[in-house]
Amino acid sequence: MLDDLYIGLGANLPHPRFGPPKSTLEHVLTLFPDHGLRVLARSPWYESAPIPASDQPWYVNGVVRAATALSPSDVLSELQAIEAELGRQRVERNEARSVDLDIIAFGNMILNGPRPPIVPHPRMADRGFVLLPLADLAPDWRHPATGERISSLVARLPRDQVTRPLQETPGSGA
Repeated sequence: MLDDLYIGLGANLPHPRFGPPKSTLEHVLTLFPDHGLRVLARSPWYESAPIPASDQPWYVNGVVRAATALSPSDVLSELQAIEAELGRQRVERNEARSVDLDIIAFGNMILNGPRPPIVPHPRMADRGFVLLPLADLAPDWRHPATGERISSLVARLPRDQVTRPLQETPGSGA
């Protein structure tokens, strides 16, 4: 069983049944065991401006470290099944959504296609909403393809990218 699987979670729309993005993402974590994924650790929640910049609501993001006996393609299928269970439909790229689940890294595997999943995630090194929560979980993590330390990747993030710890107010459900 591989216990070095990192999964990114994000949402910027409320779910009709589970409420605000953070509540929806916390519900998603309860679904993981039924899909062959055991959560070992979870980052704090972050909020981030949409990329590319738009008038969409801000996202709530986090990363989990999970254990699984599934293959990368089976993990992707299970994550997409969870998204489908929650009503996700892919209509256009970078659209607002009530749930988004991505394989960030799968141990030290490097998979470049031709079929999904591409591992590590091809845009992870440019996304604060992935790197900051991942750094919380695995401060010594290195990118499997480049060997770069997470601290170096975080230091290179564009300054105009806004990702910050989610500030919660009691009862907000953020």
